[in-house]
Amino acid sequence: MLKDFSKIETFLTVVREKSFSKASKKLGISQPAVTQQIKLLEEYLDTQIVDRKKNGIKLTTAGEELYKVAIKLEKYILSAEREMLRLVNKEVIFILGASPVIGNYILPDFLNDIQEGINNNVMLRVDNANEITEKLIDKKVDLALLEAPVFNENLIYREWMEDELVIASRSPLPKIIKKEDLFTFNWICREEESSTRKIIHESFEKIDVDCKSFNIKSIVTSSTAVKQTLLKANDEGVPTVSILSKYIIADEVENGQLFTAKLKGLKLTRMLYLSYIKDRKHDALIDNVINFIMSKQAPKPSL
Repeated sequence: MLKDFSKIETFLTVVREKSFSKASKKLGISQPAVTQQIKLLEEYLDTQIVDRKKNGIKLTTAGEELYKVAIKLEKYILSAEREMLRLVNKEVIFILGASPVIGNYILPDFLNDIQEGINNNVMLRVDNANEITEKLIDKKVDLALLEAPVFNENLIYREWMEDELVIASRSPLPKIIKKEDLFTFNWICREEESSTRKIIHESFEKIDVDCKSFNIKSIVTSSTAVKQTLLKANDEGVPTVSILSKYIIADEVENGQLFTAKLKGLKLTRMLYLSYIKDRKHDALIDNVINFIMSKQAPKPSL
């Protein structure tokens, strides 16, 4: 008799990720360990269930049948877990932690959908990446969504979606600007310790542009403050600009309050991540939330 669900969970993860290596990253175990668990499952069932291909994996006929059964089993286990918590009079509130751009500008578009989709109460806490990471480790947050992750060996990280950074201003700008134009603007910048500023600095280095040579008008400590300062800037013929996530300024661009531009030959992007503690890698509720969020990525603003 198969005494634990972990091998079934590994099998489901391999199928969903379509890769042994991606499954190992999601589960927080080595790729050989994933291979070994699938092998043990095949030995128990006395049949091959997964066929490795150059471009991924393919289920055998037996594997297809096992997948159908495993999906049902997973749902029963999750349902039983919730029912057990209700029996002991515990209200289950799933706590999402998010760094500011995600928590203030991306999640609100589908936070209610998450709660309805997982049939569970959801609370959102917004703080900087360091604080959210600490709360995650201390189990005060169930799942973190981060634009600037503080990588920790006790946590599992999954790439979620890509965020694009654009040049923004109150003044109309050409859709595409050259790197020489950067030195003609007044700039509002984040503090040097900011992850956004580090990304910008590293990206500009690729095209031999030194941010320290810009005409910096002011330095602020949050993206929201940057946006508000831009909206109140008195350009007086010289555009005041900054670099912000497209999500932060989507409404202002749509309303004609701000204008955006892209830099010729350089696309400013950063990856947004989902993160959770390794101790909870077999938590069915966390996996359910992650799968729902991955399927409900926020629509990219068209600027």
